[in-house]
Amino acid sequence: MHIIFLIIKREYMVRVRKKSFIIMTILGPLLIFGFYAIIGWAAVSSMNQKKIAVIDESGRFVGKFKNDDETTFSFPKESLAVAKKTFVKQEYNALVFIPKDVIEHPKNVQIFAEKSVSLSLQSNIERAISKEIETIKLEQAGITQKIIEDAKVNVDAQTISLSDTGEKSSNGIATTIISGFCALLIYISVLLYGTQVMRGVMEEKTSRIVEVIISSVKPFQLMLGKIIGVALVGLTQFMLWIVLTVGLVTLGSSVIGHPKETAQSAMTTRMNGMPGGQEVQQKMSTAKNPVADIMAAIETLNLPLIIGCFLFYFLGGYLLYSALFGAVGAAVDSETETQQFMVPIMMPIIASIAFAQIAVRDPDGPLAFWTSLIPFTSPVVMMVRIPFGVPVWQLALSMGLLVLGFIGTTWLAARIYRVGILMYGKKVSFRELAKWVFYKG
Repeated sequence: MHIIFLIIKREYMVRVRKKSFIIMTILGPLLIFGFYAIIGWAAVSSMNQKKIAVIDESGRFVGKFKNDDETTFSFPKESLAVAKKTFVKQEYNALVFIPKDVIEHPKNVQIFAEKSVSLSLQSNIERAISKEIETIKLEQAGITQKIIEDAKVNVDAQTISLSDTGEKSSNGIATTIISGFCALLIYISVLLYGTQVMRGVMEEKTSRIVEVIISSVKPFQLMLGKIIGVALVGLTQFMLWIVLTVGLVTLGSSVIGHPKETAQSAMTTRMNGMPGGQEVQQKMSTAKNPVADIMAAIETLNLPLIIGCFLFYFLGGYLLYSALFGAVGAAVDSETETQQFMVPIMMPIIASIAFAQIAVRDPDGPLAFWTSLIPFTSPVVMMVRIPFGVPVWQLALSMGLLVLGFIGTTWLAARIYRVGILMYGKKVSFRELAKWVFYKG
């Protein structure tokens, strides 16, 4: 046990002291937040308001279209032929022609542009015309605009979970996001850190350092120490990421909250002097703060259970797969030879992502149930189910089977590792690996 501890300590300290580990641990959350912030900023800044000229022969749509941040409609009083000639000079993005019989034949609407219009712009124009035609037909049927507005209702239902302990508020969106994020994180970590184990074994084998190490350490002790050491490195990185992410979210919520209040108070004077300004101001005052909604939704989840299960399934999934990755690294002499052995190992973990997408839609379905018990897929699929609520006996059974799966794969990998680690210059096949498993001694 003392020897295994020394190997674990060596593997842990060597990797933690690397500059790449320190940089990625500190910059990882910052890069993710910065990446999405840049995408959001670019999306907002690249939105140029489109100028649309509308030639309305029917006379029913003049001044009826509402301008927004994306489109501005104008109704020049000229014929279509004249509008086509002056289209480019007026710097319009599109010219819309509405014929007289548009109510009976809405497909006769035409959109002219110097280049092909984008799908979003075409959709905006079509939506505006369709909405106005619908309003006209309703008014012809005796239904006024006031009745139409009063009939529009936005339902914002509150979800509540019922259990033996009583009622508890829940949030489907937050549950889905957290479950998907945890599953994806485990999937990435298993591949990332499992590959590190394989490459570490291959480096020691190809450099012949392992021949010196094996003289005083058993192959099984070396493999187990390497696997656990890399696992602790990954666990350390995840814990630091959690702490940094929580800090960034807290800081972001406090920063985002103040500008909204400032902007809202600054616009109050402007709104009071505008037609309908008081109504708009009232809607703004009752509007929900998206950051507050997200934080409130997260608070409805059982975070201690989710974090605890995440750490368990991260370690369990990593240990199970890294043992197989270590066996592959011991069996081959170069990274190009690993491809034939990587496919059977990768297939279950890749399939688990597909099963996880089904589990999100039906967390208690038969497919989600069985794949959350199988050790090769349970680390990903069970993490999808846990935020939605899983019976204790299913969670305990899944954890127990995962532990047994790790023990089984470790035993199998150790049988391959003890032979392959000192085998050089021989191209290995699956048949040869099967023989190594049953070698005596």
